[in-house]
Amino acid sequence: MTGSYSGEPLHTVLRSATREVVLGHDQRFCLIGERINPTGRRIFQDQLRAGDMSAIERDVHAQVEGGADVLDVNMGVPLTDEPDLLARAITMVQELTDLPICIDSSVVEALEAGLSAYRGRALVNSVTAEDDRLAAILPLVKKHDAAIIALPNDHDEIPMEADKRLDLTAKIIRVATEEYGIARADIVIDPLAMPIGADTTTSLVTFETMRRIRDEHGVNMTCGASNTSFGMPDRHTLGAAWLPMAMTAGLTSAIMDTRTPQIVEAVKAADVFLDHDEWGMSWIAAHRAKATATA
Repeated sequence: MTGSYSGEPLHTVLRSATREVVLGHDQRFCLIGERINPTGRRIFQDQLRAGDMSAIERDVHAQVEGGADVLDVNMGVPLTDEPDLLARAITMVQELTDLPICIDSSVVEALEAGLSAYRGRALVNSVTAEDDRLAAILPLVKKHDAAIIALPNDHDEIPMEADKRLDLTAKIIRVATEEYGIARADIVIDPLAMPIGADTTTSLVTFETMRRIRDEHGVNMTCGASNTSFGMPDRHTLGAAWLPMAMTAGLTSAIMDTRTPQIVEAVKAADVFLDHDEWGMSWIAAHRAKATATA
């Protein structure tokens, strides 16, 4: 058990060429649109292999319209030149929107290409606590002045106990800050949200992990929110309940599908109750805009 974090709230600042988004425990929740990702989308993969990137444009518009603050861009398509594809996708997304980008790849060369193509301050998704991954990715993050999502799992496994996740979180923060000079504010931890369809106790471990990371380290957090409801019916209702609960435990952003109004509105409502939307002004403005559009 380490000491509790007593400093100022840590702000993870992301930028496009013209817009800034801040993650923080005193800020509104950051919605990272997950849709620009070919995983599990066979038709999208086939289009990308054929050089057709038109689906990216549709995905960008849908995520932005839904309320995304940041866009995750992943081009992990087998049998393609992923570095080239990711660089082209990031260039294209920057022409379509001014939202900051989360550059998502497990391939170091692709991250390098994506970061080189990006105009701004990116979030890199992601690194684990494995020594070789930290050594490969953290110098890149430092070189491009980016922020990094880090997962507290290692060669052995995804740890199912909060204690092990906290140990690995402490290791990541120590290595990133002491060995690579990365600011604590630029380390965003993924506390590992697991599917409850397999075991309904997993969310309790994740909530405990979030609370302890917030209280002991003060860093920002994100996760793949839709993982939690995988394999369950009525996933949108589960997501709309889970995210506000996670926000009270310390989650400050999530990689999620912002095309789902039920979930986005639950997050915005939670922001009001957590006093992250001063006087509820954003909530009221959104309600008025909706009323005007309907009229």
